[in-house]
Amino acid sequence: MSEDKKPEWVDLNNQEGFASSLKPGVELAASQNKPSKSKFVKKHNVNIPVHELKEGIMKGDRAKLAKGITLVESNASHHLDHAQELLHAILPHTGNSMRIGISGVPGAGKSTFIETFGTYLCDRGHKVAVLAVDPSSSVNGGSILGDKTRMEELARNPHAFIRPSPSEGTLGGVHRKTRETMLLCEAAGFDVILIETVGVGQSEAIVRSMVDFFMLLVLTGAGDELQGMKKGILELVDGIVVNKADGENLPLAIRTKSEYSRILHFLQPATKGWAGKAYTCSAITGKGIPELWDALNEFSQMTKESGVFQERRRMQSREWLYSLIDHQLKTMFYKNETVKSLLPILENQVMSGNKTVTAAVKQAFQSFAETFKSNEK
Repeated sequence: MSEDKKPEWVDLNNQEGFASSLKPGVELAASQNKPSKSKFVKKHNVNIPVHELKEGIMKGDRAKLAKGITLVESNASHHLDHAQELLHAILPHTGNSMRIGISGVPGAGKSTFIETFGTYLCDRGHKVAVLAVDPSSSVNGGSILGDKTRMEELARNPHAFIRPSPSEGTLGGVHRKTRETMLLCEAAGFDVILIETVGVGQSEAIVRSMVDFFMLLVLTGAGDELQGMKKGILELVDGIVVNKADGENLPLAIRTKSEYSRILHFLQPATKGWAGKAYTCSAITGKGIPELWDALNEFSQMTKESGVFQERRRMQSREWLYSLIDHQLKTMFYKNETVKSLLPILENQVMSGNKTVTAAVKQAFQSFAETFKSNEK
């Protein structure tokens, strides 16, 4: 197109001739011209007196609950004593919930199921806390927050609370922080705690040790799926839920349920006195959700009457004790100044083939032990 035939909406003073160029007199707002302070900067202001946090949490103050969780999740050494003080203060008010672990292979619809299940419980007067064991960002170590965006309806429910727990790349971090977060939610009055894991793997064994009922979400077509599923995972579950049992998929879902029921029949029950069962449900239509909740109530009543429920809670506390000991030992080891200076040397020796890994580990621990001996003198 020749220059004299350019349409009126083209800026003739613009050599590029772009229609989107700004006309004289059009200015950007001041806030757009200047690099403003990001409103997305995360502030970790948890310097609130412990007694105020406790009172707020006990009253169900969601802001105080969030700050309390941030406090116990903090890795800062100056927050540790305050976090333990808070946990000790709220401990008598914990334990009055049903703790449910939910796992499943990718694509099983865990988030949709949790949203439907949680909404169903909220509509019936329950307070539901969802603790999603979320994979950490490789950039800043924080939670990716995927589940909070996928459970929009449940996140808006005034009777629900969703909190992703960053894994920080280690299962130990998930174990410690998820337990403490669960206690704070119980003190805030949440009577159903749903703990979602990232998928089938080692984290399932950890979550099993902190919940009362552990369920596995699966899809139809169990034959192929079972080939890649470890028997150990099935031995951990109290119930298997075949999701997406709706429409044309319903007959296949019923058949899949029967296959899993037969498998569970030959496995040792994960909970003494409770025979693991398979169920079908649709997170889209809600069909099967009431029956699943009835089964969970039956499980709770049976285990409490037999004393299994109380025994499991005691074992959970013991497991927590040893997990924290492991965590503390690991922290002390890597923060030890002698070890920190020795490890790079040992790394080079191992990578160059001048020292075996076993010998390097032995030397590191000997150096670690010697620092304690010298401190005692």
